[in-house]
Amino acid sequence: MSTFFSEISKNTIFLSAVTSWLIAQIIKIIIELFRTKKFKLSLILSSGGMPSSHTSFIIALAVSVGFQEGFDSVLFAIAGAISLVVMYDAQGVRRAAGKQAAIINTMLENIENTGIKVDKKLKELLGHSPIEVVFGAILGIIIASLFSR
Repeated sequence: MSTFFSEISKNTIFLSAVTSWLIAQIIKIIIELFRTKKFKLSLILSSGGMPSSHTSFIIALAVSVGFQEGFDSVLFAIAGAISLVVMYDAQGVRRAAGKQAAIINTMLENIENTGIKVDKKLKELLGHSPIEVVFGAILGIIIASLFSR
């Protein structure tokens, strides 16, 4: 088991991706702190918001692969293609699901007004706006560049 942790701690590709994700999540906490004056540590594991941590993670991974293996390598092509899917999903499918959840939550509030009890609301902040995805990508590129030095 110690070999596993020893090897993973030397894997700059993985470390750059995880670091980029963590920094994106910390930025979300800081933005929320300035916006609402409330410190919400729970945001460290949340989805949605500025910047996209999914995007920062996958872009840091892809760019790190590019730096290590070459931007003309098969591994970069695979990582780059997966990055495009993740970014499309973050600002497309997941964002649409969040909007649908908001509509359903409004409908459930109206049902509760009639006296029917509803257990819990659906999570609305699932996806990202295009600008949140762009900033996640920029963060991923910066972190991967720092790890490649």
